[in-house]
Amino acid sequence: MPPTPAETKQRTKRFAVRVIKMTEALPSKPASRVIANQVLRSATSIGANYHSACKARTHAEFISKIGIVAEEADETVFWLELLVEAELVTPQQMQSLLKEANELVAIFVASQITARARR
Repeated sequence: MPPTPAETKQRTKRFAVRVIKMTEALPSKPASRVIANQVLRSATSIGANYHSACKARTHAEFISKIGIVAEEADETVFWLELLVEAELVTPQQMQSLLKEANELVAIFVASQITARARR
């Protein structure tokens, strides 16, 4: 059974909080600060845009907004992977966040596909 919108809102908020805490623990290096800003923006945008999608006035508006959510989730995966590949964090430190980010991508891409099919 798919999660309810309320459950997904909570999940995206918890994810954003986890990313905020992770970025606070990053080493104080120029690259860390730049990537931290990017991942903070995209990770927190997931929940904010999902809230907005849930309030869409039309089906077309929902499809558009859920597409933005999927893009932000995918971008977040990119930044989290970059932190690992740049050796600013270990793969083990990022494993749980990356798993959740990839699950969120899958959820929102599936939502987008389903919504488009129901046009």
